[in-house]
Amino acid sequence: MTPTIGIDVGGTNVRGAVVTSDGEVVRERHRPTPDGERELVDALLGVIADLRDDPPDVAAVGVGIAGLVDFDGVVHYAPNIHGILGVPLRDALTDATGLPVVVDNDANVAAWGEARFGAAAGCNNCLLITLGTGVGGGIVTDGHLYRGGHGFAAEIGHFQVDPDGPLCACGERGHWEAIASGTALGRMAREAAAAGHAPSVVEAAAGNVDAITGYHVTAAVRAGAPDARALVTAYATNVAIGLAGLANILDPTRIVVSGGLIEMGETLLRPMRDAFTGRIEGAARRPQPEIVAATLGEKAGMIGAAALAMLA
Repeated sequence: MTPTIGIDVGGTNVRGAVVTSDGEVVRERHRPTPDGERELVDALLGVIADLRDDPPDVAAVGVGIAGLVDFDGVVHYAPNIHGILGVPLRDALTDATGLPVVVDNDANVAAWGEARFGAAAGCNNCLLITLGTGVGGGIVTDGHLYRGGHGFAAEIGHFQVDPDGPLCACGERGHWEAIASGTALGRMAREAAAAGHAPSVVEAAAGNVDAITGYHVTAAVRAGAPDARALVTAYATNVAIGLAGLANILDPTRIVVSGGLIEMGETLLRPMRDAFTGRIEGAARRPQPEIVAATLGEKAGMIGAAALAMLA
């Protein structure tokens, strides 16, 4: 089968790869992510041209971008890129390249990558969550990506778990993202540090409490600090609250956790599993979904977009 191109559009870089039918990345190229519709299209076309310089040629192109993407490949809203509102990205790329193009949400394509070639390979009903600046996700049901009625499904960070909870980046209070994102872990750590409960994290941040992020918590955990581990356990419980609700609704057989925080490995996953089991309905009377770490890392978006393009 002819390889395809997969492109992951982030807030900083447009990263593309040629990917074979068995998920192998053959070559990669990237360019800075610009603001503006025309500029973004040009950057994408530049990456595609760079990747097509060397044979073999490619059969199709897949693109993943953070935001609301409909079934026609129109990007209605991309919060990380200024000036991207209602952009018919699929048609623009198809017209310019002559190739079939698919465009989807970045978390959806990452989920598809893990489902096809990663931690959820062979699993027909799975959920992927990404713990980063926000909480992203993708849902695979009966072997297909679930996209809802308009293509906007799986914005899993934005359901309310506490109407009086912290303010979410979207402007609403108490969304799961506001307590379960990497950003939320940083806030929890700053609050604990200010109260004198996280000395190892303060040390990891060179004494600057205001500068503490999830990165410093991870560093302190790697050093074996008990106070940092306690923070992670509390944070893992927040993640498990949302996972249990989603599992009650979706009944996945596997939950794949991705994002930078997964570098903590079992230090994060073990308390997450423990808290999850205590919250899912009928825990003692049902099969438990596996909760596992993603395996494709930062290439998941490119590989998943290319895998979607294989269906074009």
